[in-house]
Amino acid sequence: MVLIDIRVFLESMSKMLSDYDLPNVSAHIDLQSRGHREVQEEYSINVEYEDLHARDSLNPDQKFAYDEIMRHVDQNIPGVFFIDGPGGTGKTFLYKALLTNIRARGLIALATATSGVTANNMPGRRTAHSRFGIPLNLDNNSMCKITKQSGKAQILLKAKVIIWDEAAMAKMQAVEAVDRTMQDITYEKLPFGGKIMVMGVKRLRLNINMRAINDPRFSDFLLRVGDGKEETLDESYIRIPNNMSIPYTDKTKSVDALIDAIFPSLQSNDADSKFIISRAILSTKNESVDEINNKLIERFSGEQKVYYSFDEAEDDKNNLYPMEYLNSLNVSGVPPHYLRLKTGCPVILLRNIDPSNGLCNGTRLICRAFQRNVIDAEIVVGQHAGKRVFLPRIPLCPSDDEIFPFKLKRNQFPIQLSFSMTINKAQGQPIPNVGVYLPESVFSHGQLYVALSRGRSRVNTKVLVKSEKTFDNDGIYTSNVVYKEVLWLADEAT
Repeated sequence: MVLIDIRVFLESMSKMLSDYDLPNVSAHIDLQSRGHREVQEEYSINVEYEDLHARDSLNPDQKFAYDEIMRHVDQNIPGVFFIDGPGGTGKTFLYKALLTNIRARGLIALATATSGVTANNMPGRRTAHSRFGIPLNLDNNSMCKITKQSGKAQILLKAKVIIWDEAAMAKMQAVEAVDRTMQDITYEKLPFGGKIMVMGVKRLRLNINMRAINDPRFSDFLLRVGDGKEETLDESYIRIPNNMSIPYTDKTKSVDALIDAIFPSLQSNDADSKFIISRAILSTKNESVDEINNKLIERFSGEQKVYYSFDEAEDDKNNLYPMEYLNSLNVSGVPPHYLRLKTGCPVILLRNIDPSNGLCNGTRLICRAFQRNVIDAEIVVGQHAGKRVFLPRIPLCPSDDEIFPFKLKRNQFPIQLSFSMTINKAQGQPIPNVGVYLPESVFSHGQLYVALSRGRSRVNTKVLVKSEKTFDNDGIYTSNVVYKEVLWLADEAT
């Protein structure tokens, strides 16, 4: 029975008993009688009363999408739907209404998202890689790592609706791999095996920012930034409103001023989890994020603990890379060698550990206590907010195999400080008090909108810009990258 339970758990992560030198289960044991863990988990999701009545609060556009999707559910009609709109436009609210009302009928509705942060916003959510077993290294003929007898296959067969938020962020080969796999599992040659798929996309065309609805001037400003309609100088530079900007004098003083604006009286409030988790400083690159995190952990009071990683170059047979060199490497998506934490500090998870219980890539937590090989933490976002969990030290490798001429393996806790985070990492989660630090201009389409739209008002949103260009006009200017031709093509397609 223990082996069966272990096997069911491993199959949920596309693994087998033989991968860990465990004995195979005797052939005469009926595994199906034990049920599949994924199916049991989905049927056990609690339906929240407020989400059940969310459909009564939908705006006309949301109501149109809800009614059309539910018509397909009622009449058992296959279909693929695309929900259009960036952060703050009410997509998650629509998803919750759909998920809750479908589950209330005793049907299975799966919630997944490309990023772990966004997945946290939906009940019963998983990341797309976890849900579908999408391989990390993809080609044009890839299939997902799902066997037809596994729990993953069974839950996909039973699912009535699958919601995939931020599907447009996934690689084309990943979406195609899911399509091929679903057709193979269901024996249906229809798109995604004839399932009702709801795909969330982020195209910067919107009528109102729901998150900033109580500050109309801020909402209108966000709309113009997102659509590329804000008045510009030198083609792309827009002015940051005076009541949102922090003047840049020198680096140290300016960054300190931004920290003071977002984290006022930190030492007297560092024991307040709501205070800590309701604010963050966003920046474009990991170097700036690390710099701000280091400044804030210095100011933070509380018991300190430092964890050092154990690093190795797995294929370095000639010992060409000394340990000191490996320890000095800072890689995106991998925790640092020197991990400095304090009781009560905020951290963000960098790997999927147990998605069904809230521990997925992007989950924000508060450190509560430290042991030698385990961290006691509390989940502070999403459906599992308030749950205490234990984080283990695990081996981690960079996702990009070609970043080094060797394979780096780092044994460390899969977390990093989250006083500050990159703009991309912040996608999908609201931050009531948000600072934006731009030592250089944004570099991708819609990135400035994503950063600014995390906040809810001008008062609680502060921007620090190191100007790259000077203009005769007064004010602080920064580049806003918006490819308007993408918006025009999308409008024509609509």
